[in-house]
Amino acid sequence: MNTDLITSVAGIAAAAATLPGTIELTLVTFGSWLPARPAPSRSVARPPRLAVVIPAHNEGESIRTCLQSVRACHRFDELASLFVVADNCTDDTAAIARAAGATVLVRDHDALRGKGHALNFAFTLLGRISYFDAFLVVDADTEAAPNLIEEVATAFHNGAEAVQCAYLVSQPERFARFDLALRAFNLVRPKGRSRLGFSAGILGNGFAISARTLARVPYTADSVVEDLEYHLRLVEQGVRVQFLESTCVRGAMPGTQTGRVTQRARWEGGRLRMLRERGGEIAGGWLFGKRALKEVLLELLTLPLAYHSLLLLTALFIPSTIGRALALAGVVVLLAHLLTAIGHGDSLRRDLNTILSVPLYLLWKLRQVPATIRASSSRAAWVRTARSREEAARA
Repeated sequence: MNTDLITSVAGIAAAAATLPGTIELTLVTFGSWLPARPAPSRSVARPPRLAVVIPAHNEGESIRTCLQSVRACHRFDELASLFVVADNCTDDTAAIARAAGATVLVRDHDALRGKGHALNFAFTLLGRISYFDAFLVVDADTEAAPNLIEEVATAFHNGAEAVQCAYLVSQPERFARFDLALRAFNLVRPKGRSRLGFSAGILGNGFAISARTLARVPYTADSVVEDLEYHLRLVEQGVRVQFLESTCVRGAMPGTQTGRVTQRARWEGGRLRMLRERGGEIAGGWLFGKRALKEVLLELLTLPLAYHSLLLLTALFIPSTIGRALALAGVVVLLAHLLTAIGHGDSLRRDLNTILSVPLYLLWKLRQVPATIRASSSRAAWVRTARSREEAARA
């Protein structure tokens, strides 16, 4: 076979693999530049009552700070009640939570482990209490913005079915790469989706669901990416998640190499598994009239930015006119996406230093491909990410 033809096909194939991601990044990036859509005007008769649910598995080191930040939110006493799910804990998480004023729901189950099971347990139990209008999920290693409770309650008061706030890094100066990545993935993208009229998505932390929506779409997601799994079900049922740009939660990032590998493999492997198991079904739903699934499919087909970037660079260096043209367009969109994320930060110097470190990061990501593939297995179990060196040593 002609060598030039093989080279050209290889270049086109590399660029084509990035095409869904380029389309998705174009939509969400330029969508985030649009004016905010008007908030729903329908309102209920009284302010909603929120159950703040904090799933916790051996979070004794961090949960006190989380509870203090939630209780310090504006109008907390008026609008919210605080619940901690002590899920298969072997430390003092439950005792610390009770001392901080939370109601503790203890769950012990040897076989059914993971955040999805803990949330389903809490929602089922609390759902029997008609007192609560909505359920707000905050991770135990998180600090809530002071206006979180008030903004979430206002959204449900105005008729929202589900909401997601920005999920950012709690120590951006220490975790600069995570900070920039989460601004792109957890701020720019949901903001763009929301302003275009799509469902913003669920990020696993800082999201809330109305009691009515939970009754209609029970939280039975139990994969390692239970948030993505549940969001797919919401979209299939016609539920749109509203993005709250005005508030955020800030989560702790893993401080060890082992923790970083575990977390990224779980996130990326879980998404790969969801694409493999549900991709055909989602595509079929879109083709048969469920237009809201179009963006969901594009988002699932979008590779992690590191692999997306590597394929674009590969296509640029392969002598193929069509492949290079597609790759060049992809690079322009990727730069626009990163610049938009940088524009949402507070330190241009830190972000530029992060960009300069990208080549080494891309090499590191290539080494993590086997771990990501293992995490995409249907047999992959949920494993809590070690946050500190001490935790990693005990694991």
